[in-house]
Order: sequence, then structure tokens, then C-alpha cells
Amino acid sequence: MTAHLLGTGSANAGPDRTTTMLAVEHGGHLVLIDCGGDAVQRMEACGLDPLALDAVVLTHEHPDHISGFPLLLEKLWLMGRRDPLPIYGPAATLEKARALFAIFDTLKWTGVPERMYHPVEMRPEAPVVDLGDLVVTASPVEHPVPTIGLRFEAGDRCLAYSCDTALSGAVVDLATGADVLIHEGTGSLPGVHSSPEEAAEVAVRAGAKRLVLVHAPVAATDDDLTQARATFAATAWGHDGDRIEV
Repeated sequence: MTAHLLGTGSANAGPDRTTTMLAVEHGGHLVLIDCGGDAVQRMEACGLDPLALDAVVLTHEHPDHISGFPLLLEKLWLMGRRDPLPIYGPAATLEKARALFAIFDTLKWTGVPERMYHPVEMRPEAPVVDLGDLVVTASPVEHPVPTIGLRFEAGDRCLAYSCDTALSGAVVDLATGADVLIHEGTGSLPGVHSSPEEAAEVAVRAGAKRLVLVHAPVAATDDDLTQARATFAATAWGHDGDRIEV
């Protein structure tokens, strides 16, 4: 299983990072998580084929995570995709995605892929998508709007992902035994966001093997990780274009 960091920045990401987006690849399957920017361009920059997408998961409704949704559909259509596109996420998030796409007049877009919306239950270990050798489940995390973290399992390998979230026991449960935990490190803001130190605490409590931080603030540096690494040594910032083997 491979995680491709398409973007690793916060909403105010700075010139070296775009908004946090992720693609997970395994056994010929490809799942996109969030599309706050040009997800197709980022996939192509990482050597991925956007037309191979099996599913899109939208973690929550904030603009830096879904504002690129209409562009994603337009570019897939222009590239020749005609198969329906399954889209998963909290019900409120899917309503925002529908509304974004509806803004544009697409009546002349002959063959535009059908959008197949699948609400994810807001409960621990909620099923998202089962692709046989790649299974995705979700749990609610701590953020001002309905937001999910994700767990990807392929054989005996496990990847946990939680972007926008405050320090949360739900993420500890989600990431239990994970080979890699990808977690936000924006900065501590109760009920909203986590610091690198708080993410490191989650990694320790979950028994994760490796911690990669995303949703980075402007000018994030390794010097910001001194305290986090004192708690969990295997901590690093993720960067746009990173390829993480799980």
C-alpha cells in the first residue's frame, strides 16, 4: 500500500505547499481523499493516473478540502472518463459538494461522469469502501463541522489518516497498531486543530510505528518538531509529492 501526499498544507499553506490532499494506491486500486485544490494535476505530478480512480472520499466540508470538487469532475470528463464516480463522506459534506457542482452549467457536458454519493455514518469503524484487498473505514474526529478520519487496511498493513482534528481519543482508536499515521500538525486549537506534540501523543497512545504530519502551517520547519520527537521519535513533516510505502 502506498500513500501519495498530493498536498500537505493548511488552508493558508504558503508558496511551497498546496492544501492537504492524499491518494492511496494498492493492488491496482486508487482512492483520492479530499480535493481542496487541483487534485488531477497533483495526481499526475505524482505519476498517478486520475482515470484509474475507484473512489473519492471527502473528509469534511471546509473549502480547503472540497473546493476543487467541480474542477476534479471537469478534468476527469475532459480526460475521457465516462464511468460513474463513487463519492463518500459525511452527509453534510456531500451536500456541499453537490451544491458546488450545481453552481456550474454542465448541461452541455455530454457524458459527464455520474456522481454516486454515499454518506458515511458518523460512528466509529463506519464502513466506507471495500475494494477487496483494500478496505477503508472511518471514525468521527474532533472538528467544528462533521469530519471523518480514515483507516486503510491491506492484508496485514494499516494506514491511518486524520487531517483536521483536535487531540482526540477517537483518532487513537482509529490508528491503533497503524504502520503509518498521517496526522495534522497545524497547531493546538481546542476543538479544531492539533499541534505536532499532540499528534505525537496520539501516535504513542495508538502504538503507531511512524508519524507523518500534514496540514502544515506556513514556514513549518524541523525545528518545530523537537518536542514532538521527544515524545515520538519517528515523527516528520510530510511534503507535497512524498510517496510513503506502508
